[in-house]
Amino acid sequence: MLDRQLHRARVVSSVAATMISLACGTNYVYSAWAPQFADRLHLTATQSNFIGLAGNLGMYSMGVPIGLFVDNRGPRPAVIVGSILLGLGYYPFQASFDNALGSVPLMCFFSYLTGLGGCMAFAASVKTSALNWPHHRGTATAFPLAAFGLSAFFFSQMGDLLFPGNTSAFLMLLAVGTFGLPFIGFFFLRVWPHSQAYQSVPNGAARLSDSQQLRRTSSEEAKRAGRGFTEPEPGRSSPTTYTTPEASTQTGSEGLDRIAESSSSRGASPSNRTDIEAALPSTHDDEPDDADETSSLVSKSSSLPGDVLVQNSVDMARSHLIDIRGWRLLRNIDFWQLFLIMGILAGIGLMTINNIGHDVQALWKYYDDSVDEAFLVHRQQLHVSILSVCSFAGRLLSGVGSDFLVKVLQASRVWCLVIASFIFFIAQVCALNITNPHFLGLVSGLSGLGYGFLFGVFPSIVAETFGIHCLSQNWGFMTMSPVISGNIFNLFYGKVFDSHIVVTPEGDRSCPDGLECYKDAYYVTLGACGLGLIVTLSTIRHQYLARLREEANQGTAHD
Repeated sequence: MLDRQLHRARVVSSVAATMISLACGTNYVYSAWAPQFADRLHLTATQSNFIGLAGNLGMYSMGVPIGLFVDNRGPRPAVIVGSILLGLGYYPFQASFDNALGSVPLMCFFSYLTGLGGCMAFAASVKTSALNWPHHRGTATAFPLAAFGLSAFFFSQMGDLLFPGNTSAFLMLLAVGTFGLPFIGFFFLRVWPHSQAYQSVPNGAARLSDSQQLRRTSSEEAKRAGRGFTEPEPGRSSPTTYTTPEASTQTGSEGLDRIAESSSSRGASPSNRTDIEAALPSTHDDEPDDADETSSLVSKSSSLPGDVLVQNSVDMARSHLIDIRGWRLLRNIDFWQLFLIMGILAGIGLMTINNIGHDVQALWKYYDDSVDEAFLVHRQQLHVSILSVCSFAGRLLSGVGSDFLVKVLQASRVWCLVIASFIFFIAQVCALNITNPHFLGLVSGLSGLGYGFLFGVFPSIVAETFGIHCLSQNWGFMTMSPVISGNIFNLFYGKVFDSHIVVTPEGDRSCPDGLECYKDAYYVTLGACGLGLIVTLSTIRHQYLARLREEANQGTAHD
């Protein structure tokens, strides 16, 4: 009974994580209002890109300290702080638009706040999903990741439905919505334990694998711990409480309430402020004298989707047995390979995401010079929606598909990054050849799909490569890569576009050259796609050879 209640509680927490993530990806709706904002304040394409890049900078540059914060303090504080920063970031844009006044550095600062707030809340939602469903981590994290990608579609459609053609009201919607969704989700987001039974195995029983062995607690430790024992999770400043058979046999709402009360009381305690993370076993370098006494960690038989045998969990074993962080991470060749892949592919996607509005205006004004501003706004929102929906699909497909690759085909999740590279390559070819704006959806759709494939699977790759216990901070290191590449690609796009700009006597700025307004920028990203594909295939080969060596060493040790 308690297992089913915990399962329902984890489902509610996952729904809350998905709702929170829906407010965190609003940086990608920038193209829906950036051209009008730039026209209102008479900004160049490069200045507009600086504002957009500030949001990306907030999203990616503070990933490491935010990861440390989430790993040490738990997910919930990051959610409430993130919601406040999102609201404070978007409101000044609405005021600036109404008054047609605002300095670029100040707008960059507020854009940075929106990215930072989204990063904090998003990291918390992904961490919670990964901890609540350790046996299905790729699928569990795919939902908040997919909602993150769908965020731009959600807000652009809400704006078009409630405030068509009203950019000021749309900016107010962003301020209120991005604060409200995480704030409400905060009350339902929680990490719940996984109740498991521990069965003693006689000395003559079959030998267990290392990943299925638990160290028996000494009698003195048991006396100090009472009904449970505490052990610090790597990366957490406070101990994690593991439930024992006595706790797991409690049934009904009383047991669940006691768990929730325990979680809440620790949240208020100075020495232990985090939620329960009971599904995270840790390894020990120093075994006690009674290490020959082992126990089998076997989940209870259950038909619940989140409860499977630990022995059958493919991705859980490695990610819980390794813990690579800090300087060890920076000395790891896998990290630098993945860092380079993330930077190349994310930078390619960000260039189109931040500038699809400029693509729309350039092509339509060249194709039909009779189109009015309202028509262009509608087309911009359409392409932002296409980007967002395809990003959603890519994130969801790559997360679920990567679990299929690992559990069924015994293949590497990194193959999803190969797919992303191919998708980006086709998108760049389309961008270089499409002159009819009716077909521009191929560029926005494929760019969104590739971007979704990239970010849908990457957290699971990071968790399995470097360990789940330090996922947030390692993911923070990884997301610093788009800060570099995004700046390079976006600023280069701005320079190319501004070189074709014609300024009217009234001060209006437009590019009359159609595809030539931005074509050179896509030649650069096309070459980057080829480089990204080469690095990705090299990473797969390197990891495959490393696994073969690891298996050979284990076989030699057993012999």
